[in-house]
Amino acid sequence: MRILLVEDDVEVARFVRKGLQEAGHTVEHAPNGRDGLFMAASEPFDLLVLDRMLPGGVDGVRLVETLRGQGNKTPVLFLTAMTAVDERVRGLKAGGDDYMTKPFAFAELLARVEALGRRPAVDAPATRLRVADLELDLLSRTVTRAGRKVEVQPREFRLLEHLMRHAGQVVTRTMLLEKVWDYHFDPQTNVIDVHVSRLRQKLDKGFDRPLIHTVRNAGYMIRAEP
Repeated sequence: MRILLVEDDVEVARFVRKGLQEAGHTVEHAPNGRDGLFMAASEPFDLLVLDRMLPGGVDGVRLVETLRGQGNKTPVLFLTAMTAVDERVRGLKAGGDDYMTKPFAFAELLARVEALGRRPAVDAPATRLRVADLELDLLSRTVTRAGRKVEVQPREFRLLEHLMRHAGQVVTRTMLLEKVWDYHFDPQTNVIDVHVSRLRQKLDKGFDRPLIHTVRNAGYMIRAEP
């Protein structure tokens, strides 16, 4: 299986990763919740192994709740030092499939991992987003329109990804500040306007049909129709 391990303890992560790899699995590691959420949402995995208490502003429960809200059904095994029954219940209600507490025996962890792997397969999360002739590849981090590669900067990629995930919907300035710039307040800057303008130049210039639209007094929208 291809497994994502989200664990901030370096020694625990090394131990678990080594053991799972020796058992024949491919393991990717994220050291904090923010990176773990990004990887889990943008790449296909067969299983997630998550700590509960994570740095990066996103704990394990929030990570799983966010994924489930996006329709991501990848099985989740919580691996955590939080042993209280209430905490186990909270983790499972958030969308976890199994819950294992530290300290643990690796043999049991491997057995639980492989038991989750035997469950019926679920649909893998989409790795490409498409609006009309515009395509964004989440794995290769590339953007093409009408088959022509478009060079975008990392922040422009995140902005475009958020717009495309909400194609046909108005995306407000506040949403973009929170999701793309990680601002939880309005810094009174025109940074969004500047980036949207750059994307328009790169994506719409030379095409009869613009895709990025300004919705007056509301925000922005990406859609195929004028």
